[in-house]
Amino acid sequence: MRVRDDGAATAAEALRRQDFARLVDPFRAELLTHCRRMTGSAHDAEDLVQETYLRAWRAYAEFEGRSSVRTWLHRIATNVCLTALDGRRRLPVPAGLPDARPEHGDSAPGPLDGDAGRRPDRDAPLGLSADPADIVVTRDDRRRALTVVWQHLSPRQRAVLILRDVLAWHANEIAELLGTSGSAVHSMLRRARAQLAQAAPAPAGAEVDDLRLRRLLGEYAAAFETGDVNALVRLLTEDTVCERRPAGTRLDGPDEIARFLEHCPAMGECRMVPLSANGRPGFGVYRRSPGGEYRAYTIDVLTITGSGLERIEVLEDRALFRTFGLPMTLAGDHV
Repeated sequence: MRVRDDGAATAAEALRRQDFARLVDPFRAELLTHCRRMTGSAHDAEDLVQETYLRAWRAYAEFEGRSSVRTWLHRIATNVCLTALDGRRRLPVPAGLPDARPEHGDSAPGPLDGDAGRRPDRDAPLGLSADPADIVVTRDDRRRALTVVWQHLSPRQRAVLILRDVLAWHANEIAELLGTSGSAVHSMLRRARAQLAQAAPAPAGAEVDDLRLRRLLGEYAAAFETGDVNALVRLLTEDTVCERRPAGTRLDGPDEIARFLEHCPAMGECRMVPLSANGRPGFGVYRRSPGGEYRAYTIDVLTITGSGLERIEVLEDRALFRTFGLPMTLAGDHV
């Protein structure tokens, strides 16, 4: 009897695990995005989602379905992120952005020591975004909100903004999660929106329309693939900066960049795959190998203004290709 009982218990546990996996697996991608927004780190997001699922599994027996599975998981993920952020003295910030100003009652993040905060996060491919955060970034007063949110807001502020403006939670739901009042949630939301409205203002005349942006990106890719240094230089502004990391090489202005490109082994021997990192366009650059296939080479992240290509960040960490969901090699006949 004991053997049969143990066997039945084992079967029941296996069914319970299958049921849990069936319920939660469809939300993994959006939980990764949520944790990335909260922490500013794609690398940390993976670990935080694992912790979210572990906590969800432990609490699964008590889940009564009073909220949707999606809301339940986001509630757990938010708490996991807040716990992680509360344990940090410093938070990741995007490269090239100024430090945040402390706000009364909250400790705002400062610059990150080292290079960990400079790893870009993957966005949806250019022109193919299905991110629910589009409802935020399409509003003019917060157009770059999700790119800089972790820099300008405390952990609780960013939680309120993301839950309310991205996931459309009601104020009372957020208040229950954070253990505060609805009026406090509204107050944090107002302060967060006010900060973001003033965050990272674009210089006058810096906007570039979609048609010109696509043209510049197409010309950038074509110049690299055909090895046309002059065509690429024509896209640059007078003060374009090119930085290579982690090497730390910096090139200032079209002349220096042109001299470097004349000896760049990828010029005319590469394929360019478009991507988007932290809200900025870029490319995965694949260099032709002796065997004819194209191998992961660098990630180029671009800053483009109405005047042209203002900044090129060349990231030499090939592991980032996995972060962006790109293969490590392309076939020789790839177009």
